[in-house]
Amino acid sequence: MKHAPDIESWLNLNLIDGLGGESIRRLLIAFGSPSAILSTPITALERIVKNSIAKRIKQGADRNKISGALKWLEDPANAVITLADSDYPTQLLNIADPPPLLYFKGQRELLRKPALAVVGSRNATPQGLSNAEAFSEAASNAGFCIISGMALGIDTAAHQGGLRGAAASIAVIGTGLDIVYPAKNHLLAHKLAKEGALISEFPLGTPAIGTNFPRRNRIISGMSQGCLVVEAALQSGSLITARQALEQGREVMAIPGSIHSPLSKGCHALIKQGAKLVENTQDILDELNYFPLISNENLDKRKEFATGQSTENTVLLKHLGYDAVDINTLCARSGLTAEVVSAMLLTLELDGQVSSLPGGCYQRIQ
Repeated sequence: MKHAPDIESWLNLNLIDGLGGESIRRLLIAFGSPSAILSTPITALERIVKNSIAKRIKQGADRNKISGALKWLEDPANAVITLADSDYPTQLLNIADPPPLLYFKGQRELLRKPALAVVGSRNATPQGLSNAEAFSEAASNAGFCIISGMALGIDTAAHQGGLRGAAASIAVIGTGLDIVYPAKNHLLAHKLAKEGALISEFPLGTPAIGTNFPRRNRIISGMSQGCLVVEAALQSGSLITARQALEQGREVMAIPGSIHSPLSKGCHALIKQGAKLVENTQDILDELNYFPLISNENLDKRKEFATGQSTENTVLLKHLGYDAVDINTLCARSGLTAEVVSAMLLTLELDGQVSSLPGGCYQRIQ
């Protein structure tokens, strides 16, 4: 794995206690590079940072932490991406507070793909989880890498859907990359590392600290062209991501829900404030002015996305006919389970081929 030049100096600077991203960027502007900063006389450093921080810079970071990070980098799947690296996400460079350094694990080429942030409640409803997974898979097949925070609930469903699609998924986490949080997502983290990617601005060994999670949200929105909120209560942390997306000039979209559900209140509030109301994947593509490109790679998936019909879905449409019918009847006609039929109906509804009706019935509209 090719790493940024002067990587040990970058790590040294990043691991100095009390030296934040804003100060590092000001020091870089003043002195040009991490190695130059570390060799600058303390009197010159004091013109940029406080005396206490200048002293810490001259002392350098804990050598054990630097050695641990360099040892971690021996794994070819691991990388440290800095502001000086050509692979540093372009979208992220344009936010107010870009992290000077990102710890990265996974498929580096994903950093060059257009991205969609998908966020929502940790305590999601079954419908919310299904929506997050289906929308993320469809958007991934359209060419968007799905970015979320690997929390339980909507984040997890978004990553799962993104990984099933053509453009995979990236998790921006609030701990060091050597820690899996929450522990329940251990298998998901390994799958992301193998097929997608994991990113953190926090040094290795950083535990789950409450204030770090809202902070990482600016990276989730900052790396993305737009932010889709699937389910959110009025006090949901995902609304922080939506607000940061607005401040960064990103498009904000939300899926509406029942007026009686507390987990729809946040989405409805966003829509009232001007967020795009999303009913299907095309709404996302239209809002982002994005047109999927067909390539030889993943051609079958892209064709399925474009037509909205897999072989199984086509069969279900035949059983559906054009009259209103409930799920139990479709199960009897098709021989499929209610879970499978529900998932297929959601896909067809997202593609605009089926409409849901009062009383739990569905009707074919194309």
